[in-house]
Amino acid sequence: MKNNVVKNKSFEFAIRIVKLNQHLNNKKEFTLSKQLLRSGTSIGAMIREAEHAESKSDFIHKFAIAQKEANETVYWLELLKSDRLS
Repeated sequence: MKNNVVKNKSFEFAIRIVKLNQHLNNKKEFTLSKQLLRSGTSIGAMIREAEHAESKSDFIHKFAIAQKEANETVYWLELLKSDRLS
């Protein structure tokens, strides 16, 4: 079976997001961590769905959704990192 780098990296990223979510929950940051968890883990889920796309356009559409989720994840990470929240 061919090694799928995007699939593997998105899975590893999701693991890191789950761990970050656990850390944030320990710090009592629930609202942003929930958004981050949802968007950060859905990237890999959409890539997995794309593996079994019904057509080329369906494959492209699912990858486009994964890209949008990645962009949203970057937003939540930037917001959490912002020094203006303190």
